[in-house]
Amino acid sequence: MLWLSNVAALKHIFNELHYEMVRKIADGGMGMVYEACQRGAGQFRKTVAVKLIREEYSTIPEFQNNFIGEARLVADLVHTNIVQTYHLGMIGGQYFMVMEYVNGINLEQFLERHAALGRTIPVDLAAFIVSRIARGLAYAHNKRDRDGRLLGIVHRDIGPKNIMLAYEGDVKLTDFGIAKALDLMYNEEGQVIAGKDEYLSPEQASYAVTDARADIFPLGIVLTELLLGRNIFRDTDRLVSRSNILELPIPQFSSLRADIPQKLEVIIQKALTRDRDMRYQSANEILTALEMYLYGDGYGPTNEKLGVYLRELMAD
Repeated sequence: MLWLSNVAALKHIFNELHYEMVRKIADGGMGMVYEACQRGAGQFRKTVAVKLIREEYSTIPEFQNNFIGEARLVADLVHTNIVQTYHLGMIGGQYFMVMEYVNGINLEQFLERHAALGRTIPVDLAAFIVSRIARGLAYAHNKRDRDGRLLGIVHRDIGPKNIMLAYEGDVKLTDFGIAKALDLMYNEEGQVIAGKDEYLSPEQASYAVTDARADIFPLGIVLTELLLGRNIFRDTDRLVSRSNILELPIPQFSSLRADIPQKLEVIIQKALTRDRDMRYQSANEILTALEMYLYGDGYGPTNEKLGVYLRELMAD
């Protein structure tokens, strides 16, 4: 077994496969992502992202199977609001994924930058970002396999780290590593909780079996975090975060930020309804509501507007 976390070995072996490893761009709980340059004939060069399982998990069948399942799942998810996967390979006994490289930052970095500058995120851009993720989710939730079977995809890990903002203004959902899908992903719902405690749906927090509506609640959390600069459910104690998801009174967000309009308040409150039968019933529903809010009175935000804002924000 070749441990790919060894940087020298990593660069050498990938160089043999015509991938020049440039830098590590993400280091998560179970995986690492590198920026790489893919080389080809005729001086062809393409910037890609390469995802690997962390060394300590690489020999555990459960994690290998989930990694393979994620690659198989996202292979046919081709949508402008989802990071695309190009290839699943194996070297030295370890699997790796070659993915679309997003030239930008994730939403967590976007939030941190605003905090550092003492700035608030414009309300219309916050709603626009979340509407684009809802658009990607609507596509994933309705995806069928080649035999026409609904895959039943539930992302289960919606949060700022898994939302990418490109400097051109594109918004992309990534990391389907703990997604639930028909026949493809390892799943123990009812026994374990999948997802980050402060971004769970009430169904996840209470060990219930989930469906696509479980992705709507954390989408609402992300929207309110963009608007307030903080996640109202987060606590330093994970159990408290989980308890907050289940029990914390949902405030009127317009009382916490005066320029949140009533139309958007209504959308937030419905997205954060704990009874999933009373919540938005699909990502398409919340997408429609957000787009009616954004564009119902005429011109609204675009990818280009977000791109200009992001480049100005990160200019230093």
